[in-house]
Amino acid sequence: MSDDREWELNDSEDHDVTTDESQSVTDPEVHQDKTDTDESGKKKGGREHYCSMCLRPESVAGHLMEIPGMGGQPVYVCEDCMQKSFDMVKNTNFNDILNNYRNMGMRFNGADAVGHNRAEEADKGGKKKPEKKKLTLKDIPAPHIIRKKLDEYVIGQDHAKKVMSVGVYNHYKRILSEDKDDDGVEIEKSNMLMIGPTGSGKTYLVKTLAKMLDVPLAITDATSLTEAGYIGDDIESVVSKLLAAADNDVARCETGIIFIDEIDKINKKKNTNQRDVSGEAVQQGLLKLLEGSEVEVPVGATSKNAMVPLQTVNTKNILFICGGAFPDLEDIIRERLRKTSSMGFQAQLKDEGKDDKNILQKVTMEDLRAFGMIPEFLGRLPIVFALDAMDEDMLVRIMKEPKNSIIRQYQKLLAIDNVKLVFEDDALHVIAKEALEKDTGARALRAIIEDFMLDIMYEIPKDPNIGEVVITKAYVEHTGGPGIFMRGQPVPELPDGSAVNV
Repeated sequence: MSDDREWELNDSEDHDVTTDESQSVTDPEVHQDKTDTDESGKKKGGREHYCSMCLRPESVAGHLMEIPGMGGQPVYVCEDCMQKSFDMVKNTNFNDILNNYRNMGMRFNGADAVGHNRAEEADKGGKKKPEKKKLTLKDIPAPHIIRKKLDEYVIGQDHAKKVMSVGVYNHYKRILSEDKDDDGVEIEKSNMLMIGPTGSGKTYLVKTLAKMLDVPLAITDATSLTEAGYIGDDIESVVSKLLAAADNDVARCETGIIFIDEIDKINKKKNTNQRDVSGEAVQQGLLKLLEGSEVEVPVGATSKNAMVPLQTVNTKNILFICGGAFPDLEDIIRERLRKTSSMGFQAQLKDEGKDDKNILQKVTMEDLRAFGMIPEFLGRLPIVFALDAMDEDMLVRIMKEPKNSIIRQYQKLLAIDNVKLVFEDDALHVIAKEALEKDTGARALRAIIEDFMLDIMYEIPKDPNIGEVVITKAYVEHTGGPGIFMRGQPVPELPDGSAVNV
């Protein structure tokens, strides 16, 4: 190799090499001119190609394969080196290599082996986020403490909060107790099914619960799920979202909570001749997840077909909470109650329960099967409870009492402009009545308040002398204006209980 190299250098020095402007003189060992080869492909003048990996000449290594290289210059590789490359790729587990690099703290283009972004692991000061401590039994509060915390954010729904407090406490006692296998008794998981009209606080209850326990929470929608092989999210995507919420920490993910909303939308379709890929098929696909099994989920994607690593997650200790409004379930309950009624003086009337807003509290498994939920699915959700429908007094309390109430939010917005905001009690009751007419629960409150607060939020910043605004009943009913008082101006005393300043 060295002799040939020396000969080529001397040869280039002794002869005058001329090139046109479009050509460049390169290293004679790698420069290959098309005119230097004969019909058989061999180099003229005794000069040979060399393998770019083992550096053997063509006379020793045999036939060399030509591979297009950078700058238009070909690269030559012998058959032995090419076969070794194929064998190395075939016998290499790249997931293990990437995980080993990740454990050593190495990064690839700003991301680690499982797709973490370096910016996600550092705060504004450039420091890494503190690692989450391992959840212990001492970190789980007692049911009465969980209930007390929920009362600070959620108004009403006493039965639902009691059921959830006990269910969550027992679930984490089950997975965190150290001596659970000593006596051979294994406590089974108790998933929950939450039934309630829209705007009754189903999602808000779960969010508050997960925030208080500091456990990973994934909220997903059942309407986007389809059977495997069809357009839509795979069943395992619900676990993939929980893994992302746990920062791709499998250990934390396996102690998290998954809330599947709109579960009533996957009911078994009736009178259809087509394959039910988004109804009964989804219920059947969720069976293994609810009961507990090891599933492979993609990291950072919702489909296994994406070119991303897969992680194995055991759903045995993941708490599943399903929620839905179940429209028309009230009619199924009333029909069942009519069939069980008897004749005579003590018989139930046909219209009995027609005006009962909390008739969902009487729901049974039979009613849910008639709605379209399969028995195998209901059997894996042993805790079934219903939320109360909203009434006027409850809506008024929702606006005033929670720590994050909508009135407190608007008061904080105006406080930034040094303006005090006060609501009259009568105005709040008018707002509650309008919300009941919309039949969308507590969600209607913000829409109504946004409507009449628009002009106030627009006009108040114009005058820096305004110090207090009072929302009156007449202003909410669009028959008058709000009370506006300047700074230093005495505010007239309102009747006791007629104003709210939370």
